[in-house]
Amino acid sequence: MAEVRKTMTSLKDIGFDGVILGYAREVVMEGGESVGKEETDAAIVKAEVIAWKKGTLETVSLAQKGDYVALKFTGAGSQALRELSSCLPPSKVLEEAILETCDLAKKRDVRLLFDAEQTAVQAGIDMWTLIFQQIYNCEVPGQALVYGTYQAYLRSTPATLARHIAAASDEGFTLGVKLVRGAYLGSDPRHLFWSEKKDTDTAYNEIAESLIQRRFNNFLKPLQGKESREFPDVNLVLASHNLKSVKQAMSIRQEQLALGQKRIHMTYGQLMGMADHVSCELIQAGKLAHNLQQSPYENRDMPKVHKYLVWGTVGECLKYLLRRAQENRDAVVRTEEGRLALRNELVRRLMRT
Repeated sequence: MAEVRKTMTSLKDIGFDGVILGYAREVVMEGGESVGKEETDAAIVKAEVIAWKKGTLETVSLAQKGDYVALKFTGAGSQALRELSSCLPPSKVLEEAILETCDLAKKRDVRLLFDAEQTAVQAGIDMWTLIFQQIYNCEVPGQALVYGTYQAYLRSTPATLARHIAAASDEGFTLGVKLVRGAYLGSDPRHLFWSEKKDTDTAYNEIAESLIQRRFNNFLKPLQGKESREFPDVNLVLASHNLKSVKQAMSIRQEQLALGQKRIHMTYGQLMGMADHVSCELIQAGKLAHNLQQSPYENRDMPKVHKYLVWGTVGECLKYLLRRAQENRDAVVRTEEGRLALRNELVRRLMRT
């Protein structure tokens, strides 16, 4: 715990606005593996949920005002897996644990990201996310406590997001969105993804643009029959290591600021130890905007940026780390970007001296 707190403090000292803190306990099924249908003894179910709740509440307690906490429901045990895979509501003991987690997060002014997981359980996660968004995301207008996670590499994501936008509009709650490219390439069926990486990049950038501007476009379209409904309030975590995606979002936000348009609550997020050049560029942009605040001639967007930290035992973190390695196979390209960024920064400093 002390090491986690020390790392959180050091990141905020650098200039990060906060952290996204995740408890690593989860279940990742291998390709072809299915969720068992047999019932689990009630005592075992309760013990599994209690263990998950303990780690989750500790994570929320570690987080500070303005931080985020990522939750993985599969870590709550075998019964949770069965409920998710069958799109059933959470058991009473798990529902109470989730409500307790949400109440503590609300008390500590911490936001909750309900993480996306494998497609075998994702429909259930989406259902649970909407249940708790309807409870907690309508209390303060324009402010979300609970966020769902949407994976741009899935062909189904635009339709899923359109349904959730319609639900938020109909029910009057703020839609919390964490947008990622995707993290289960090694375990989900390949036909569910876009055929090429460039298609995923397009999906990500088009969805991000639509959410930031709070309007539909040619990629993210409204549900049939809901075209006339007003786009709901949106809070967004743009989780990306892709500099092009980040710069596109920054450009849209800057244009909105210059035109005096209403802007959504939004932060950028990167994993600890990855894409640090992207994080640092965001931090520098924020510092520049802060320094120019007093100028009547400059009005710069001040981006918020959070670093994603995962904590737990080595065993709990192992599958998470393996998935990260699988997801980031294109890290060589980003390493080149980072090298060039370091070179440019070195030249800038030498020229200044």
